[in-house]
This record gives sequence, C-alpha cells and structure tokens, in this order.
Amino acid sequence: MNQSRRLFLQASAAAAALTVPAIGMASQATINYGGSAWLGHYPAYLAMKNGGFAGAGLDLQWQSFGTSSARMSAILSGGIDIACTGIVSALALMARGSKHFSIVGVPENFGRVEGLFVRSDVSSIKALKGKKIGVTFASSAHLLVLDLLAGAGLSPSDVTVLNVPAPELPAAIQSGQIDAAAAWTPQFNRIRAMPGLKLLADDTTFSLFKSHNVTPGPDVLVVRNAFAEKNADVLRGFLKAYFNACTVLRDRPDEAAKHLVSLTSLSAEDQVETIKGAEWYSAAQQQQLLKVPGSYADGLQRLADMLVTHKQLDKAPAVREWINVSYL
Repeated sequence: MNQSRRLFLQASAAAAALTVPAIGMASQATINYGGSAWLGHYPAYLAMKNGGFAGAGLDLQWQSFGTSSARMSAILSGGIDIACTGIVSALALMARGSKHFSIVGVPENFGRVEGLFVRSDVSSIKALKGKKIGVTFASSAHLLVLDLLAGAGLSPSDVTVLNVPAPELPAAIQSGQIDAAAAWTPQFNRIRAMPGLKLLADDTTFSLFKSHNVTPGPDVLVVRNAFAEKNADVLRGFLKAYFNACTVLRDRPDEAAKHLVSLTSLSAEDQVETIKGAEWYSAAQQQQLLKVPGSYADGLQRLADMLVTHKQLDKAPAVREWINVSYL
C-alpha cells in the first residue's frame, strides 16, 4: 500500500469516527420522574443538577406534582417511571390491590421538618380543644395530628380539623382562619419564621417514631413495575446515582444546597438547615431498612394498621408484598 493510499484510509476512518457512534457506546436512557419541592425529592433533583445521572448515562425528565396522590396516579397511568412519595398515598393504592408499583428504597427520615404549629399562648395539645387545625387531608401531617390528639385523650370531634392544601397553610394561619397548622417543608420553614407562632410537636413525637423510627408518612422510592422489568439495569444505575446524592446531602449539605434553592426557593441558610434536619440513608442501609421481617418494615406495617384505626384506610395491606430490594 503506497503512502497516499494509507493517508486516505486513515482520514476516512477518522471522519467516520466523528459521525458514527463507537460500537458499544450506549445513548442516554430516559427516565420520567415525579417530583416536587418536598425534601424527599432532593436526591433526584441534586443528581439531575450535579451531573450524577448524566454520568450514569441517564436523562432524568422531571415532572412536578402538587400531591403524592397525583404522583401515584401518574405511576399507575405510565406517565412517570419512578417517584418518591409519602407512603400514605402508596398504602391507599396497596389497600385496593394495585400491583403496578414496588417500593425500592427509602431516601431519608424527615422527623424534624414536619410538625404542628400553634399560637404562642398554646402550651399543650389538650389546649387545642375547640380550636381549628389546618392540615392537608390524607397526608403524613394529617396522621400526625390524629396521633397527637389520641395521645392527649382527644378525638377529632373535640377540634375542627380543616382540609387546607399545603401551599395555603402559611396564609391561613397568618390570617387567623385557623388556630394551628400541621405542615412540612418548605411550608414548615415559612410558618416557623412567622411571629407569634411556635412549633408544638414534630414527627419525633409520633408514636411509631418512638418505637420504630417511622414517621407518620415516611418517604419511599417507588418504581412502576412495567418499567423496572424492561429496564432493570437502568433502574440499578438510577439507584446508584440517587443514593450517591443522598450521601452528598448527608456529608456535604452546603454543596447540595447550592443546587436545591432553585427547586425550593428557600434561603441558602434555611436550605442547609432543612437538609441537616433529615437523616439521609445510604445505599448500604437499604437492605437493612427494607428487610422483612425487620424493625423498619414492621413499622410500615403498623403504620398501615394505624391508618385503619384512624379511618384513613378501609383495610391494611400486607406491605411486604410491595417491597422489592432486588435492584439495589
């Protein structure tokens, strides 16, 4: 082969390398994720913003939902593939026998960023008798209120419990429409900053938190089963990047906060405080958390039973049937 022929072939090969993907190079896999400004979505948002998902070959498409129930409806319809959700909405679907999704992880414990705020002259839960409590129905905060009332020897009929959408709680208590408000971050932070109000109880006072470290509506990571079965490796890549982000939140909250303020609109100081207010779980902790039988999984089952007691569910599902740790 003469020199000119060799140069021609080398140039052709170089040109082809610029226009044709290398053999074995995979394109990014798209995942449709259901999120919101709630703390449980921080890991997914952080991994999307800091390149964690991109580095794993994943293209995360973020969709925002105002409630966990709307998010779970999107899982059932196929509109999203993966979501973090308060388990109360998931339990409602489990109780109806839905087998369209599985619990594949637990991102955090948010016991100190959800709670019940009252006027500064209210000294106890019993002092709320006859008063108006604002809370978003069928939420973790709602169950917290019911549990606190029961623990104080009060029934829901001893107070007026009003259904107030979470974003409207700060204005409702500030204007005097309600006397107390049960809220989670970021509304939790906004109410806490208001004069004349105080935090009477947070999730660490919840009865199951004391016995099983389970909050009134712990966050769980759920996946649409049809997606998981067809994209097992993609899901594993997602979980690895997701729990790497949990580690960043735990170990480097200041770094994480810089990415999260665009989601939450919190100040940098409040954002760091909110991150530190949660206990972030690593990938290594997932098997222990979701082990059946195990303390945490048992706590989730007891939570389902409690929801029946408080007439939030008609029946308690066997939660273990929806737990799947095979992708971890």
